[in-house]
Amino acid sequence: MVLLIVLFWAWARRFDIARKTKTYVPGRFQLVGEIALNFVRKSIAHEQLGQKDGDRFLPLLATIFFTTLAMNFTGIVPGLNIAATSVIGLPLVMAVASFVVFIYAGVKAHGATYFKTALFPPGVPKVMYILVTPIEFLSTFILRPLTLTVRLTMNMLVGHLLLVLAFSATHFFFFYTDGLTALFGVGTLVFGFAVTLFEILVAILQAYVFTVLSTVYIQLSLAEEH
Repeated sequence: MVLLIVLFWAWARRFDIARKTKTYVPGRFQLVGEIALNFVRKSIAHEQLGQKDGDRFLPLLATIFFTTLAMNFTGIVPGLNIAATSVIGLPLVMAVASFVVFIYAGVKAHGATYFKTALFPPGVPKVMYILVTPIEFLSTFILRPLTLTVRLTMNMLVGHLLLVLAFSATHFFFFYTDGLTALFGVGTLVFGFAVTLFEILVAILQAYVFTVLSTVYIQLSLAEEH
């Protein structure tokens, strides 16, 4: 987290210098920051919420995306070897933050009627509310943060377990077996390397999915039908 904060501080500092001096010639380092932030801004926030609301919620969405991405990558860093997001505490904190914000967005946009519309959808026969209201409560206020948490945690935990199995097997075959059996270590090493590359893709994908789902939940809270 310290590295992530320093990285964004360095990017923001360059922006601030450019604003004060009225000159701006971005280098490669600055371009990486602009491309990364614009990806979240354009492809996630503006795509789902439009420009006005997208920029309004961009600080939260950018924080979720880059924190998730950075903490996912710790799973393939030698010496760390486990993603911080495979421990349920961090995904839970971010899911709760997302939950609080989409509830806040709904209440701010629609007032107390947000809860009424969410729990008692218009157009449904009143007798059906006995069945529909508990389902809506469960899906909106319980399952959304729960599924955000579990999806991210389980995906990163499975990747960690595969890496542990692959490299533990490699260590066993190379150092505790003799003869042709040791050659199996080559296969498990190659498999571990392939899983590592796959985990890079999973780390990016899961950060994207978590952020997009958080954005969609905010969009649903702002929707006019509420």
